[in-house]
Amino acid sequence: MKFINYIQSIINVDTYGLIGLLLFFIIFIGISFWALKADKKLMDKINRIPLDN
Repeated sequence: MKFINYIQSIINVDTYGLIGLLLFFIIFIGISFWALKADKKLMDKINRIPLDN
């Protein structure tokens, strides 16, 4: 039996994909909005984290 047959046998499998896509989109928009509205000093501090030892 192929993998696609197992996937098709799950009830409402398309709903899980839609929920995952919507959750990703909402989180992406939220993080983008936060990055645009964040304080410039905070963003500079975050940018320097990989270089600080």
